[in-house]
Amino acid sequence: MRDSLKSRQSASPDSARILAIGALAFIGADAQRLSRFLALTGLGPDNLRTSAADPAFLGSVLDYLVADEELLVAFAADAGVKPEAVARAHEALRGPYESEP
Repeated sequence: MRDSLKSRQSASPDSARILAIGALAFIGADAQRLSRFLALTGLGPDNLRTSAADPAFLGSVLDYLVADEELLVAFAADAGVKPEAVARAHEALRGPYESEP
């Protein structure tokens, strides 16, 4: 029973990647959001497409979203998902955090 509950609460890596690509498109659809994202990541428009193929980068896109509640809520509303779904996708792409000893 517990495993079925956990599976409903977690995102598959494939669905997480799809959501992260949607998040990147959402960020890129607004010049101000894109400019801030590029400034923080150090990427340029020329290498953004290449980076988008990297699952670790997609995890970073969701990391960026979950760090900004206003942006997270705006994306979730635009994508028609709950913010918690974005957090689950973030966990699926980034993996569990290692605890410090």
